[in-house]
Amino acid sequence: MAVHRRHMRRRRRQMLDEVKISRRVIRDRLNPLEEYSDDEIFDRYRFRPATIQYILDSIAPSIVHNTAKNCALPPTLQLLTCLRFLATGAYHRLVGDSIGVSETTTGRCCRSVTDSIITNLLKNSITFPTGNCAREIKQQFLAVAGFPNVLGCVDGTFIRIIAPSENEPDYVNRKGFHSLNVQAVCDAKYKITSICAKWPGSVHDSRIWRESALCQQFENGVHSGFLLGDSGYPCKRYLMTPFLNPSTAPQQRFNTSLCKTRVMVEQTFGILKRRFSCLQGVLRTDPNQATKYVIACAILHNIGIDRGDVVDSTQDLDQVQLRGGNGNIIVAGDGVNIRNHIVDTYFT
Repeated sequence: MAVHRRHMRRRRRQMLDEVKISRRVIRDRLNPLEEYSDDEIFDRYRFRPATIQYILDSIAPSIVHNTAKNCALPPTLQLLTCLRFLATGAYHRLVGDSIGVSETTTGRCCRSVTDSIITNLLKNSITFPTGNCAREIKQQFLAVAGFPNVLGCVDGTFIRIIAPSENEPDYVNRKGFHSLNVQAVCDAKYKITSICAKWPGSVHDSRIWRESALCQQFENGVHSGFLLGDSGYPCKRYLMTPFLNPSTAPQQRFNTSLCKTRVMVEQTFGILKRRFSCLQGVLRTDPNQATKYVIACAILHNIGIDRGDVVDSTQDLDQVQLRGGNGNIIVAGDGVNIRNHIVDTYFT
């Protein structure tokens, strides 16, 4: 009897296994690069096929993972899954449905590809200009608005996130929602040359700048030139800010020129968020992963500009107003004297 029962149990297990195998569904995975036109691919993934292939060649070795499962997701579809998420900010389930993968796989692809983009492309994609590159950027800024010796424009922007489980009040910004406060510097071609995305939304722009590595480089004399910022930043010998109450025509002309030049960083944020809609909505993840998504988007933004795969800026410069700071900033030091010298030399 015992032998018979063991035989029956073994037979039932075999029958269940046969049923599971017969019910297994193998879904066809769509390869968008073969299904859509270049413009359709750009609309869905924010890059054209040539640029997608360039990114894939740069990161593919680091996103291939060993797995014992059959039909592992190839690097191309992993990259497209991540780009689809960054382009739309949709739920992982919806992104996965568009390519034929599960919600869990979509999340894993987004994290893996983002890490690979940062590891392999950050160093060469986001660099502050030096040498001949710095001289070219100064000439470009001078041609745009007549402002001399400018290396870049600096500002911050809020990126919404869900309420984190730790230090939740720190992430509530002055507008009342949870966010990161992302500081970036751009050049005259809307490329991001420096980015700091780790700070909670409640932290003031001036503190983020003061504790950044780029600020220390300017303080130590590594860079020769100016950054342009709004009145939320302190006026320094390397950081020009507008007159809060211009009293003369040259000071007003200085403010107008600074505004027309500094608006490029606001346009850069606009271009970045239009290309990657995940930055316009709410990043439904923890702050550490949200920071990685922001940096990855900045890297991809620069790659798009370098390869001519761009989203045009349509913001009207005449509609941009000078923005005041959101805290008490003491404007002091030799920055004030340098600002007055620029007014007397170039705007009188």
